Amino acid sequence: MPAVAASSDLERAIDPWLTHMRWRRDFARWRERRINQEAYQRERLARLEQIAGHLEGLRVLDLGAGMGGFAVAAALRGAQVVASEYNPAYCRITTLRATRHCLSLPVINAAGEALPLPDATFDAVVCWDVIEHVQSPDQVLHEIARVLRPGGVALVTVINRRAWIDPHYHMRGINWLPRPWAEWLIARRGRVKQGAAFRDMQRLSDMHYFTYHAFVALAARHGFSMRDLREEDLLRGALYSPKPARRIARAALHRLGLERAAYRLQRDWYAGMFELGLVKQ
Repeated sequence: MPAVAASSDLERAIDPWLTHMRWRRDFARWRERRINQEAYQRERLARLEQIAGHLEGLRVLDLGAGMGGFAVAAALRGAQVVASEYNPAYCRITTLRATRHCLSLPVINAAGEALPLPDATFDAVVCWDVIEHVQSPDQVLHEIARVLRPGGVALVTVINRRAWIDPHYHMRGINWLPRPWAEWLIARRGRVKQGAAFRDMQRLSDMHYFTYHAFVALAARHGFSMRDLREEDLLRGALYSPKPARRIARAALHRLGLERAAYRLQRDWYAGMFELGLVKQ
């Protein structure tokens, strides 16, 4: 399929999966980023390099690849990528996205709890915005550990059960409410995820959110040691905030020797998401 035709088909394939988010004030820009997702992966590629080293020749499983933006971007950087996705429509979108760049990218339709892949196949697994939607986070971590080589790494994002601003519904305080009350507020604000035929778990009460220490304990049971990648950024002076007031506060905390303690307090009781590196022992 010519790249131009693939690009046109890609837009048509993506659009039905975006209609439920029309309440977003930035919907047009958000849609453009979904259509050209591979062009917006600089930070995620840097995260992978942070924990796994150079991408050239790196064997990578993109678990829960979604619409394929990261998988295609990593393949364009020379990684040997396999994309695994539960949603068949997203598998087709990923293939169309790869075709747009004349890439032959392996795409498998599978659940993270039962990957049709051999043991110790990959140097790295990336699992972005996935854990909250699976049936069993415990089984998914088991499968990640199984397909990684010894010493391999996984990049995982995990939603904070205490998140003040919910990353899915963009609403303040709902994670501090009983789930029935929170879902009533979500429906009242018109932010229920209707209008797209999702197969994964999307309702707030269905999703798996974790406290930081609960997820660390779960990962440890599968033989992983943990790296908090944002805390690493903080310690090397690379955790940037665009808000001047926050930068001033952080500088003051740094002078008092309290910056790391303040970060951990904010991480445990406020942050929306954890960015974690799991290292297979």
